[in-house]
Amino acid sequence: MILLILPIFFPLLGFLSLAFSVGRWNNKFCALVSTICIGSAFLVTMWMGINFFHYKPVEYHFTLWNWISIKDFIVKFNLSLDGLSLTMLTIVTGIGLIINIFSCWYMRGQEGLARFFAYTNLFISSMSILVLADNLLFMYLGWELVGLCSYLLIGFYYTNRSNGYAALKVFLITRIGDICLVLAIFILGFLGSSLNFQDIAIYAPKLAVDNKILLEWATFLLLCSAIGKSAQFPLHTWLSDAMVGPAPVSALIHAATMVTAGIYLIVRTQILFVLNADILNIVGIIGAITLLFAGCTALVQRDLKRLLAYSTMSQLGYMFLALGAQAWEAAIFHLVTHAFFKALLFLTAGAIILACNNEQNILKMGGLRTSIPFLYICFLVGGASLASLPLCTSGFFSKEKIFLSLLYHGNINLLIIALLGSLITSIYTCRMIFLIFYGSQKIKVRILDRDLTFYLPLLVLVILSTFIGTIAIPPFMNFNQEIKSAKTFLSLRLELLTVSIVLLGIGISIFLWLSRRNFGIRRYMSQSSLGRFFITSGLNGWGFDWLFNHIVILPYRKIAILVLRDPAQNIINKLPHMLFNMVGIKMIKIEKHGMLRIYIRQIILGLMLIVTILLLM
Repeated sequence: MILLILPIFFPLLGFLSLAFSVGRWNNKFCALVSTICIGSAFLVTMWMGINFFHYKPVEYHFTLWNWISIKDFIVKFNLSLDGLSLTMLTIVTGIGLIINIFSCWYMRGQEGLARFFAYTNLFISSMSILVLADNLLFMYLGWELVGLCSYLLIGFYYTNRSNGYAALKVFLITRIGDICLVLAIFILGFLGSSLNFQDIAIYAPKLAVDNKILLEWATFLLLCSAIGKSAQFPLHTWLSDAMVGPAPVSALIHAATMVTAGIYLIVRTQILFVLNADILNIVGIIGAITLLFAGCTALVQRDLKRLLAYSTMSQLGYMFLALGAQAWEAAIFHLVTHAFFKALLFLTAGAIILACNNEQNILKMGGLRTSIPFLYICFLVGGASLASLPLCTSGFFSKEKIFLSLLYHGNINLLIIALLGSLITSIYTCRMIFLIFYGSQKIKVRILDRDLTFYLPLLVLVILSTFIGTIAIPPFMNFNQEIKSAKTFLSLRLELLTVSIVLLGIGISIFLWLSRRNFGIRRYMSQSSLGRFFITSGLNGWGFDWLFNHIVILPYRKIAILVLRDPAQNIINKLPHMLFNMVGIKMIKIEKHGMLRIYIRQIILGLMLIVTILLLM
């Protein structure tokens, strides 16, 4: 099916056009080109979806080219489309288009608009590669390109040095997960003759008997890569710092696409996790820890975007909980609904921050519901879906699937943690809404120029964040009959319990932040030693940045300084020369001269030498 290449090609064409036109096209034309390219990818995806439902095949395939063919080990650059990849591709191109349209309004008049849209198009193309690749090696190409694009977009405001440091931090911490993915690919390539997902599903059961330890290591490394990309504990510290980018970047990367790549990886390689039950249990435990940790941290946040970032970690924790219980469909269902309401929250937050003259501290806001009523409605709908307001929001239905799956599979401990997380989510969500929109107004709001590119994306996301968003069941959603038959009296009691917990959280928030009789309680909570410790620790990320800084960053910097201080005498620089001298190769000289043409000449000569040796052999 040749159409499979078009969702990759159109955004890539937009990237190339915009990258080579910097300074030549005006901002309006750059925005138009970007919207047309991403919109074309979305239309092609919709057309493929119609064909998918009409003909109901198991899978579509399209071969680009054969890359590696060594005896039985063959790696092809193939694209494949099934229910899972179609669901993810629809989210990537659909939400990407909505955010791109909003960016036409949000980024208007800012410097480097062509560069921004070029990066956005490259990101959409990279995510499409990641989603459509039919083997781990091809998927890794999209995986790395997504990481590169996140660095470019997060550090878009590069004139601010702190923004550059934040982008670099994101890039380096996610590299930990990327290295784990490379090692997993090496192990699976060593164990089997193919890295194709379908072939892995076939030979994995045999490997679970013959090479169980190596297969466990490969699965564990896949989990580590997913943890890094999806900002799960303990590799979660990068997500809150990534909020320095523009609001559309936060909505695109940290709500709907990049952070869900780890979820997609686990679901795509689910056979490996099913064969390694202990690692699958770790997935659920990691999700539970992240869910509670991020929720408690969000309770004390003052920066609006950082608060939404921690809520993203918490919701991704729900998805890991579902994966740990083998509720693959429930995890993807919540991924889809989360993309709707979190993109709505991030875009609305960006507009609120602009209206408040770039103020992000929610304690300095208040009473904004009368000044910006449309944004108040949008944020209220998004917040209601985040808090899982019963029956009327998409978030309620997706979380209910997760709770039901945990109940059915007997994961009672994880279910209790999920319910506790639901209480915390409703509390910090209502706190955020009450502090921003209720009480006395503390800041002067400026009037924003609005047009169709402002209203249309928010209205579409508002509709999708309600129960209407759950009507269009994604293609991957095929809840098995056992889960459906679990609608027993016990499951109905669970639904009533979840509703009661959400309403309890709303009631607690109303008492703490809206009631006039709560002053003494809030004052005691903020001034007691335990309260001060909780607030200070939460605002500082519970010390994880300090821990990473002293365990990883500072030792690495000291080694780097040692190497650079005296390159001629340093043992690390002399080691290659010593190795070459040991084998008698003295004709090769490694220099640091900075001349690109000499580097290219050496690379070409080296490749010619290797090819000659292989031909002679």
